[in-house]
Amino acid sequence: MPCYRLTDDLWFPPVEEAEDCGLLAVGGDLSPERLLLAYSLGIFPWYNQGEPILWWSPDPRCVLFPAELHVSRSLRRALRRHSYRLSFNENFAGVIYWCRGLRAGLDGSGTWITPEMRSAYLRLHELGFAHSVECWDADQLIGGLYGVSIGGCFFGESMFSRRANASKIVLVELMRYLREKGFVLLDCQQTTSHLLSMGAREISRGDFLRCLKEAKTPPYGPLVSQF
Repeated sequence: MPCYRLTDDLWFPPVEEAEDCGLLAVGGDLSPERLLLAYSLGIFPWYNQGEPILWWSPDPRCVLFPAELHVSRSLRRALRRHSYRLSFNENFAGVIYWCRGLRAGLDGSGTWITPEMRSAYLRLHELGFAHSVECWDADQLIGGLYGVSIGGCFFGESMFSRRANASKIVLVELMRYLREKGFVLLDCQQTTSHLLSMGAREISRGDFLRCLKEAKTPPYGPLVSQF
C-alpha cells in the first residue's frame, strides 16, 4: 500500500489505505486543527526526534471499554491502602514532563514526545481538548496520564509512574470518570501487556471506526470535549 505525503492542505487519506504496520502518511504539521482531524478519523502521530511526522492507524487497535476494566486483587488492596490524592488537569505540563523524562535517554532521544509534540499537546490542553489525570503523594507528582478527548472517546497518549501502581491508579480513576460520563471507550493505540492485564483488548480497525461513530466524533458529531 502507498504511504501518503501530506501537504499544507488539511486532509488525510482513507485509513483503509494504511500499510500493514499501520503507517498511513508522512509530513504535515502538528497544528490543533490537523491533530483533532486526525483523532476524529482514527489516526494519531508517532515519530522520533529527527524524523518527519508519521501518522498511524493500526489494525487491530487496542482499546479499553469502561465496563471491561479489570482491577486485580492486589491493585484493589493498593487502592484501599493508599493515601494518594488524585486530580484532573491540575498539572498537565508536569505529566508530559515526566512521561517524556522517564523514557528519554541521556541525550533526550529515547522518546517520541519531542519538543514539538509537547508544545502541540500543551496547545490542545489550552483549547480544552487534551487532559491529564495526576496522582500525588503530598506535593510530589508520582504518576499520571494524558490524552485527547473528542466526543465520547478518550484517546490515550502516555502515562508514567514513579511509585508502584501509580499509573494503574490513575488509569482506574480515568476509567471511573469515563464510565460516569458515558464515554464509549479509551483508545490505547498500542497494545501492551500492562493494558491487556487491565482489560484492554484488540479490535479491528473497522470496529474501532464504528466505535468512533457511536462516540459521535466528527464528522458524526460536533467537535467538542466532554471531559
